Amino acid sequence: MDKALSTKRLAISKANAQMVAAVAIASFVTVFCLVASKTVFSQNRYQARVISAKEAAHKQLEQNINNYNGLATAYKAFDSASTNIIGGNKNGTGDNDGPNSKIILDALPDRYDFPALTSSIEKILSDNHLQVTSISGTDDQLNQQGNTASANPQPVQMPFSFTVSNANYQSVDQLLAKLQQSIRPLQIDTLDISGGQSNMTVTVTAHTYYQPAKKVSITTQVVK
Repeated sequence: MDKALSTKRLAISKANAQMVAAVAIASFVTVFCLVASKTVFSQNRYQARVISAKEAAHKQLEQNINNYNGLATAYKAFDSASTNIIGGNKNGTGDNDGPNSKIILDALPDRYDFPALTSSIEKILSDNHLQVTSISGTDDQLNQQGNTASANPQPVQMPFSFTVSNANYQSVDQLLAKLQQSIRPLQIDTLDISGGQSNMTVTVTAHTYYQPAKKVSITTQVVK
């Protein structure tokens, strides 16, 4: 009787041990599957984001190529016009002559150059046979050196002033017309006229602009 009971207890203990082992193995497999499933799911979501980003970049590249082709065609037509945008001859050598690409670059330089500005103003005045008393302004070359090429450049004002004397009404009128027709945009801020009809003194304060070059670069994006 005791031997049979002992055998029965041994069998129960063995069965319990097997059950505990089975439960432990099952728990381990379950936890492993859950962790593996989470990892696989995270990887799938990451790959989906990568694929989505690649598709967006591919579509943008195709659009850029189409835009480039259209821009190249428009640029050729714009630059080959026999009469430029300010009425000059494309192949001429006058002040208002030259292809449109040159006109645009002259109108909005990408570098600060105050001496070049004063030289152009002096030429306009001398071409109109005006007696120049002074051409002034602040040469801000050192401070403007930091305005280099960027992704979103903005126009920068260049203020200046000049005074002419012994001018008559007609020459002043022609001067204002020439300033308006200048390749480089000149915006008059103040105009002071004194003296008689044939001996006027005219002081003009105005400003023009330059704009640093636009920087185009290829960037990379990290998908998280």
